[in-house]
Amino acid sequence: MLNKTYPYYLANEAVAANTDLEVTDKFSDEVATRVAMADAAAIDKAIGFAVDAMPAMRAFAPFKRQAVLEHCVKRFRERYDELALALCIEAGKPINDSKGEVTRLIDTFKVAAEEAVRIDGEIVNLQISPRANRYHGYVKRVPIGPCSFISPFNFPLNLTAHKVAPAIAAGVPFVLKPASRTPVGALIMGEILAETDLPKGAFSILPAHRDGADLFTTDERFKLLSFTGSPAVGWELKKKAGKKKVILELGGNAAAIVDGDQGGKLDYVVDRLAFGAFYQSGQSCIGVQRILVHASIYDALREKLIAKTRSLVMGDPKDEKTFVGPMISESESKRLAGWMESAVQAGAKIVAGGKVDGAMFEATLLEGVKRDTDLYRKEAFGPVAILERFDDFGAALATVNDSDFGLQAGVFTDSLAHAHRAWDELEVGGVVINDVPSFRVDNMPYGGVKDSGLGREGVRYAIEDMTELRLMVMRETW
Repeated sequence: MLNKTYPYYLANEAVAANTDLEVTDKFSDEVATRVAMADAAAIDKAIGFAVDAMPAMRAFAPFKRQAVLEHCVKRFRERYDELALALCIEAGKPINDSKGEVTRLIDTFKVAAEEAVRIDGEIVNLQISPRANRYHGYVKRVPIGPCSFISPFNFPLNLTAHKVAPAIAAGVPFVLKPASRTPVGALIMGEILAETDLPKGAFSILPAHRDGADLFTTDERFKLLSFTGSPAVGWELKKKAGKKKVILELGGNAAAIVDGDQGGKLDYVVDRLAFGAFYQSGQSCIGVQRILVHASIYDALREKLIAKTRSLVMGDPKDEKTFVGPMISESESKRLAGWMESAVQAGAKIVAGGKVDGAMFEATLLEGVKRDTDLYRKEAFGPVAILERFDDFGAALATVNDSDFGLQAGVFTDSLAHAHRAWDELEVGGVVINDVPSFRVDNMPYGGVKDSGLGREGVRYAIEDMTELRLMVMRETW
């Protein structure tokens, strides 16, 4: 079970300032633990410590950064079950998905440990004209400065890891605000980081209410803000961020195209679609929301997908048989239920699921959803998927692009030409061929276009954002 209370971490040290933040078990809705909450004064102190830590972090050698990350990997493995259970309780994530996220946490820190010692520069040939003869150019990457991180509730371990691990590898101090609904995993991460010899002020992990955390965005001592969360919040933060670099990983209403050449592979396609649409109650920004199926196989796939959707077990996330647990809150469930009801009133048909009880939302499949409804246009962020048919592959690509979002898309096809055409034409950050858009490996560049965000995560790509180029020009003789 969880500890009764958890401290926050200010300049590498645990501080039991209060127990003001109640963290609930998302299935029972009972208080599971209480967490220290940072106020504006604590956040201001953390930023000051991060600024003061910059010289020491700059001098903290790559092999030392690697050792810190390797220590984290070791300790995450030792505390694997504890981390998985904490995630299951605070996020309501089914235990099998929770274990999978702990595995990805470990993977992300492993990749960062490898990258910490290969942040290389380059030699620049300056001799493009006689005036530059005997001059040589050299470029290296240096830490950008103190960074502000704001992480979301839906992947509170791994999406936090995608900020923290690259920061350590790059040698930048950071102040992290974990989601107030799911702060425990980040605080356990802080406990493990506190065991290392990171310079004082290298990290602070401070749960805080959104309305009291403006300094994470507005303080000019930060040189970078990395935010993962909703588009409405993300773009508003960008407006307030001032001169600092801003990385936004926001939402999506991801689509999967199923071409008409699937033959005997329909069972695989259906299994992947059901996973992509309904894993962790659909609360993933790359969850499958729109499913476009070629008319030649539509009826066969529809029948199989309805049966698969109805077979998914909904219940207590601590039960290993459970596939669909609670949404993060009853208010989110009600919001999605309202969108679904509006779509039905506009002519949509529920073909599987549709039952809602508090935060529990049954895996639900609809067809005939009008393209101007909230359920189609916005990010559902729940266990709801929409089926529609197409006759022309080019038209299907255009339908996918008819969205304010562009994070990832999936395309099931045996046609190499269609695969390349999708890669060329889809307005997204990533195209996944023969799998769902929900597929992610933690070293790949990950991020979106349009309202889905700015910049890319994935350890090496995050390191590039957390460092900047510094040039040295040397003349041979003087």
